Amino acid sequence: MTAIAPAAAGTTGSKVWSSLILPLGSGNIFSLKHPSYAQQSPGSRSRYHVSAPGHCFRKVTLTKPTFCHNCSDFIWGLIGFICEVCNFMCHEKCLKTVRTACSCMAPTLVRIPVAHCFGPAGQKKRFCCVCRKHLEGNTAIRCEVCELHAHSECAAFSCGDCRLCHQDGSQDFDTLHHHWREGNIPSGARCEVCRRTCGSSDVLAGMRCEWCGMTTHAACYVIVPPECGLGRLRSMLLHPACVQICSRNFSKMHCYRISESCQNDLGACDSATLGPGVFLQTSGKQVLKVFDGDDAVKRSHFRLVSIPRITKNEEVVESALRTFYIPDDSLDYELQDNGQQALHSNDILNRNGTPDEKAIFKENVPEAWLLRAKPQDTEVLKVYAGWLKVGVAYISISISKNSTVDSVIKEVLTQLGRQVQFTSRQMNQTRFYIVESRKQVVQVNLLLEGLPVQLSKEEYTNLLQEHLAIKSESTHIASPFVGAVVVQITCFSEAERIYMLAKDTSVSNQQLTSLVIPEIMHNKLPKGGSPLLVFVNPKSGGLKGQELLYGFRKLLNPHQVFDMTNGGPLPGLHTFREVPRFRVLVCGGDGTVGWVLGVLEAIRHKLVCPEPPIGIVPLGTGNDLARILRWGAGYSGEDPHHILVSVDEAEEVQMDRWTILLDAQEVTEDGKENGFLEPPKIVQMNNYFGLGIDAELSLDFHHAREEEPGKFNSRFHNKGVYLKAGLQKLSHTRNLHKDLKLQVDKQEVELPSIEGLIFLNIPSWGSGADLWGSEGDSRYGKPRIDDGMLEVVGVTGVVHMGQVQGGMRSGIRLAQGNYVRITVTKPIPVQVDGEPWIQAPGNIIISAAGPKVRMLRKSKHKQKKQPASLKERRSESPSSSDGGH
Repeated sequence: MTAIAPAAAGTTGSKVWSSLILPLGSGNIFSLKHPSYAQQSPGSRSRYHVSAPGHCFRKVTLTKPTFCHNCSDFIWGLIGFICEVCNFMCHEKCLKTVRTACSCMAPTLVRIPVAHCFGPAGQKKRFCCVCRKHLEGNTAIRCEVCELHAHSECAAFSCGDCRLCHQDGSQDFDTLHHHWREGNIPSGARCEVCRRTCGSSDVLAGMRCEWCGMTTHAACYVIVPPECGLGRLRSMLLHPACVQICSRNFSKMHCYRISESCQNDLGACDSATLGPGVFLQTSGKQVLKVFDGDDAVKRSHFRLVSIPRITKNEEVVESALRTFYIPDDSLDYELQDNGQQALHSNDILNRNGTPDEKAIFKENVPEAWLLRAKPQDTEVLKVYAGWLKVGVAYISISISKNSTVDSVIKEVLTQLGRQVQFTSRQMNQTRFYIVESRKQVVQVNLLLEGLPVQLSKEEYTNLLQEHLAIKSESTHIASPFVGAVVVQITCFSEAERIYMLAKDTSVSNQQLTSLVIPEIMHNKLPKGGSPLLVFVNPKSGGLKGQELLYGFRKLLNPHQVFDMTNGGPLPGLHTFREVPRFRVLVCGGDGTVGWVLGVLEAIRHKLVCPEPPIGIVPLGTGNDLARILRWGAGYSGEDPHHILVSVDEAEEVQMDRWTILLDAQEVTEDGKENGFLEPPKIVQMNNYFGLGIDAELSLDFHHAREEEPGKFNSRFHNKGVYLKAGLQKLSHTRNLHKDLKLQVDKQEVELPSIEGLIFLNIPSWGSGADLWGSEGDSRYGKPRIDDGMLEVVGVTGVVHMGQVQGGMRSGIRLAQGNYVRITVTKPIPVQVDGEPWIQAPGNIIISAAGPKVRMLRKSKHKQKKQPASLKERRSESPSSSDGGH
């Protein structure tokens, strides 16, 4: 039995293509020998034909320096050949080797359409993948998942060929093919086939696989074996065949947890401010305002078509088809005004008032033109093979009013097999799948955060039934966490309802967070692999965090990259809960690292890999932990690929963590306790714990950042605020030794006259200063991050702290031990890893926090040289038996 099910990709108009352009063969194998590829774009009656489909080349005279889009070399002389549809420019000698499909034909060559996640573009020079022109100004956008860039007005005409990063349960695959993207590669990139330079900073040229990073010429990539070995990063990349997510009813923005605020209004046209007039007069030209069907009129999505002042209807329609990147015959289309009056074939548009013009256009000027397909007795369906193993892109089937679904299915099954998808010529964005009738298991995993803590599974279920009206027959509470639950839903519509309702629901004055969580099939993971779980705090380091988030999504599987502002560390750790071995990369400051370590400690009993090693990309102000692990004083724009290679080569070390119990009690002058002032509090420490002047400066900085958070977006400005707060405390004195008592390993420690007391776990404090000092001392051992000991140091004031920062002095060494008890008699500023507050009088106890954590320390040795040839790269790729594909 077979069933037919529509899957709409969704665009406007009668012939507007889907989202994104990719040249031939981008992971979708097809045969150029098939007769359906004889279809050409409008104006293809030119005598300059090429083997790549869709192009319409004409000879032009070059008036400025020009580069070839095929070989990226300079075009010497005055003659070049340009495609009238997509602006592809090449030498005459390159016409016979062009393999890149025209923008008007590229959507028809994508077997499995995958939508893009558009967001604002970065600052680097890029070229539009649709019109091939340079991107300028604020009209540029880019896909958050792949290397596709386009003008905002061109995005609607790009083809949906984003990377396929997961399985949805209906189209499973095990072998991963190269996913080729044209252009926007480094100018020094070399072709893996011929070893010549294939990149260019002048034009859209060259090809790059978005999985393994291989670069080639557009004429060379067709001879590269189709299977992709994932390249240098394969050991840390989460293979798409291992990720499953039931994504129906959810956009790609939801599936990849990308903030929807990043998505631009792609339908808006820059020319939308034009008035109701039809024609814009220019020298020798006139510009028409054309809509692609009624839906485009409703959305006010139009294109401007430039034509000569005197031209025939066929030429006007042909120009409109080119503008909308529609590769059909102009005789099958017509232009209509708002009154539905068609422009006939013998009409001539003439704005000069010559006798050739009919009165209808002179006296009744329409506000806009509508492009429509003429009704036909027969239509042509392009039928696409749903299996990746099928070797042709599509075949054409003629249908009429008498055709039935059964007749179409029978004809399709005889040519392509059991499973296909096809596109109507009037619905280029709607595809139908013919699949074997079977019951598909639906399971959508939603993570709901922001719930009360310390509730049982039944209490969470009752709470969700009260606020979200969940249905017990289709929902199941799978994994309760601290203040969060994972809801498994077996109905798409119910999952969508809960997802949208949770975003507008508050429980106990706490806004809920709803995220779609993928499922990692751990039994399909490659043997010996260790995928990397990446956390990025985009608020750290100014805009650098956002650029890192984009860079890692492109280089890795976006399902392994998590935005910390969208649910924190819990979604990522829950996604990787059944992965037997993985590593973690945290991009943020020391506070962000502590956040991840805290959540990891809370849920480690639910992880198959309870102690994953953690690397750091320093985006904060101090970055003391990153300094001692050799990751640097701060991120300065390093290439994300180099960062990932360094993580892969890093060595594992262990680090102590400490638990601080803050038991606030009223303490008399003789040291006796006289009742609780507030409930006890427990915090975790990774770097250091400070009392007195050190914490007071951190508290002043914290208050200044809360008042004007927008100003604290650079490391230089943050240090300036610290300096200003320190200068204001120069005349301040605090006799700290009179306000507290200190015990280390149950031994009383007599305190000198100090203003600050600091407990060190790492040999770096205050943005890299060595507070303990490097001088040898027989009383104490040499500090290490894994020695199970804390170093206790005192400072006499702001001047002393400044001298330590400048390397002129060190702190006052007081003690070294693994158990600390502090008795505080007055309220005092304290800070743990840079997070300050005022602590009430009472007792403070510091002790070891269970097992040590595993950290990644950057290796000192030189990075390994990359393979220099395609043969070496293939030999490096893991075999299928190892799970590499």
